[in-house]
Amino acid sequence: MKHTNKLALLLILVFVTALLGGCSTGGTVGVVDVNKVMTDSPKVKQFQEQLNVKGKELSDQLEKEKATLSAADFQKRQEVVYGDFMKIKQDMEAQVDATIKETLDQISKDKKLSVVLYKNGVAQGGTDITDDVIKKLQ
Repeated sequence: MKHTNKLALLLILVFVTALLGGCSTGGTVGVVDVNKVMTDSPKVKQFQEQLNVKGKELSDQLEKEKATLSAADFQKRQEVVYGDFMKIKQDMEAQVDATIKETLDQISKDKKLSVVLYKNGVAQGGTDITDDVIKKLQ
């Protein structure tokens, strides 16, 4: 859910930038299905796989250390490992967000879009660029 909030903020920034850049000149509106991008994009899947591998490595290392640590020390070590994992997760989420923003910016320029909105927030109209985003995120 936190990742979705970051994407929402990112798209709002794109929207505001487009408005300030001249939406009133009659530009075209693009729409993107962020959920589809997150589930279908090979690049996003690659980031998720990297995160899963790193999480397993940290978990395996912690299990190896468990036999040599007291219960209190093990709990402290768990907290440190969890903190390390969350830092890695945040870094990867930032990379995904930056990659998606860069892709949206590029597609917006290529298609001369003034605004890009979430598809689920648009009742009708707009140019769907979801597949274009997924293709560029390969």
